[in-house]
Amino acid sequence: MELDEKKYLYLLFIIPLVVLLFLYNLYWKRKKQREFGDLDAIKRLSPEKSTFKPTFKLVVILLALAGLILGLVNPKIGTKMETVKREGIDIVFAMDVSKSMLAEDIAPSRLEKSKQIVSQIINQLGSDRIGIVAYAGSAFPVLPITTDYSVAKMFLQSMNTEMVSSQGTSLDEAIKLSATYFDDKSKTSKLLILISDGEDHSEGAQAAAEEANKQGMRIITIGLGTEKGGTIPLKKNGIVESYQRDNNDQVVVTKLNRASLEAIAKATKGGYVNGNNTKEVLEYIKNTLDKIQKTEFESTQMADFQSQFQWFLGIAFGLLFLDFFLLERKTNWVSKLNLFNEEK
Repeated sequence: MELDEKKYLYLLFIIPLVVLLFLYNLYWKRKKQREFGDLDAIKRLSPEKSTFKPTFKLVVILLALAGLILGLVNPKIGTKMETVKREGIDIVFAMDVSKSMLAEDIAPSRLEKSKQIVSQIINQLGSDRIGIVAYAGSAFPVLPITTDYSVAKMFLQSMNTEMVSSQGTSLDEAIKLSATYFDDKSKTSKLLILISDGEDHSEGAQAAAEEANKQGMRIITIGLGTEKGGTIPLKKNGIVESYQRDNNDQVVVTKLNRASLEAIAKATKGGYVNGNNTKEVLEYIKNTLDKIQKTEFESTQMADFQSQFQWFLGIAFGLLFLDFFLLERKTNWVSKLNLFNEEK
């Protein structure tokens, strides 16, 4: 048996308190009756008053109270044991958070579009484990490998261009950090989904991808942006104040570098997909995942517990209903039975 809300067990201390209050009240009444006169005389003045009913009512109230408390505790009884097997792959999302991802050549912006895509990919996953990496001029671990998709989405929505202090785009750093998320000894399939506009300011992306391939990683790259490109708005409180400028004070125009992303994917026998069309991305990812071999990475014995609170609440309300009809005077038909030879 399992107790769902153990904290409510402390309410059981109310029961002895009620008993003590009842005994004190009984003592107080007896004391006042003795002050008033002879107890036998008082008893004859109220022949219909039962000496048994108050105690019986107390027992009913206490049982009802215990039932209500146990209902709050919600005992659960296991009805069966079953083995739950989880099969899937390990997936790391490496997300570009450089300033160029603020460009709005695709709505609402490259960064927000990447969040939408990753969130919808997570929605269509089954038992896969996921992790998140952010990168710009360097890479930063956001979320380690986990099966908690709700936590992953929470971290995902909080990602912004201020997360990584060094600007630029180092795809090699993203690949290297993502590789550390995977267990080299595990036979679980390893997939890196790298989201970027492809503007790489490093020179080691190709070499990093080839090394990742040796470790058994497959990389899918998702390109965000247009070949025509767009400016990088600098906003304050949602209002554009200016645009990103280079060292020559010229407004920066950032463009999608499809070639670099395709080269990375090709080095690991992965694939490239244009991220401007969310539906196309989701279909591509789904088809890719269907072809990747799944591995059993967790097997847990689980008890299927069923709540039993309704029985305790039902008994409690039944006793309270009974108490409503219990009066403190004698029950005529019971008195006629003379069970305790009270009639002389």
